[in-house]
Amino acid sequence: MSQGLLFGPDDAPTAKPVGDGWQQMRVLITVKAAPNPSETYGETVCVAGIRLDFDAPGWVRLYPINFRELDSPHTFRKYDIVSLRAKPARGDFRTESWRPDITSVQTVDHLKPWTRRRVEVEPYVDASMCTVREAVHANSAAPSLAAVRPDRVLGIDIKPHPGWSPEDQRKIDSYVGQLDLTGSDRTALQAPRFQGWYRYRCTPRCNGHRQGILDWEFVALQRTLKHRNDDDLIRELRAKYLDQMCAPVRDTVFYVGNQAKSPRTFSVLGVYWPKR
Repeated sequence: MSQGLLFGPDDAPTAKPVGDGWQQMRVLITVKAAPNPSETYGETVCVAGIRLDFDAPGWVRLYPINFRELDSPHTFRKYDIVSLRAKPARGDFRTESWRPDITSVQTVDHLKPWTRRRVEVEPYVDASMCTVREAVHANSAAPSLAAVRPDRVLGIDIKPHPGWSPEDQRKIDSYVGQLDLTGSDRTALQAPRFQGWYRYRCTPRCNGHRQGILDWEFVALQRTLKHRNDDDLIRELRAKYLDQMCAPVRDTVFYVGNQAKSPRTFSVLGVYWPKR
């Protein structure tokens, strides 16, 4: 399978332009990753989606985004179609990575029914996870975002989160130690109680993958159910992310992406799960 299939039929990844100017783009938001500590913003989020521009279709990664401080005219959610301007992220070698101008974001539509989403997403579900990994092993600059349909989901592992690393905690402490423009105290980003991994085979011949879950909603559900005890919370996470999203009646697809510092390491950034 060619690398082009990671981006849709007959579409090869679009290289970043040479200049550093802003470019206007329309993006269907498919991924909203869990927030990470930031010394400057308190927390930052990476979002990804599908560019709907005829001259440059394909996957796009937008970072950094601070949802905590977004004004209401510029907020957006998964499966919104947004118009914005962005410039190439020169500090990130991955072709799909762009730096957004958050003040330019405008939501122009929301694809609510799965049938509307399928029209845009399905053409990009063409690669096995094994193919994605093989491409990156051969070339670290290979496509870093993809949508893969597992042949069989083997299970989900849920374990206690170890807490922030010393470097992440340093960022949090530095951010909280500063006053914002209104003089108000800043709130520290709390680590989730649990982290999760999907185990699956992408094809019948696949030896299996185990990938961390970096979906915003996986963390948000834990915050919603923060008063539940550990056993109850694990049951709720398993019920949502395995029993519901990966049920036999669901056409489950994983949105996956790698890390700039570890291009061979892919995680599940979100789940597409319409009924079959």
